[in-house]
Amino acid sequence: QVQLVESGGGLVQAGGSLRLSCAVSRSAFSILAMGWYRQAPGKQRELVARISSGGNTNYADSVKGRFTISRDNAKRTVFLQMNSLKAEDTAVYYCNVPEGIFFSWGQGTQVTVSS
Repeated sequence: QVQLVESGGGLVQAGGSLRLSCAVSRSAFSILAMGWYRQAPGKQRELVARISSGGNTNYADSVKGRFTISRDNAKRTVFLQMNSLKAEDTAVYYCNVPEGIFFSWGQGTQVTVSS
């Protein structure tokens, strides 16, 4: 059973930055593509960033140029650096694979951006 543990969220003013982390309890982490998702109140969960096993990245248009996804295979951790945060970035953020069969979702980490 793979566990996903997200951390790093918090309350930040608009224009501020946060760095999220996701620890993945899977020994073959390096071969996985990973993604960061978010779910705002009353909205569906959406994929905002993904990173391939080789380090290629893709972003949703809403976060492009502001968010950066990265990974540390030795630590089995994926990161999301979020800059120039906006009120509309407020959501619970989760990590998981970007496609295929999902792992069990973690508890997520709350990001609240005050305007």
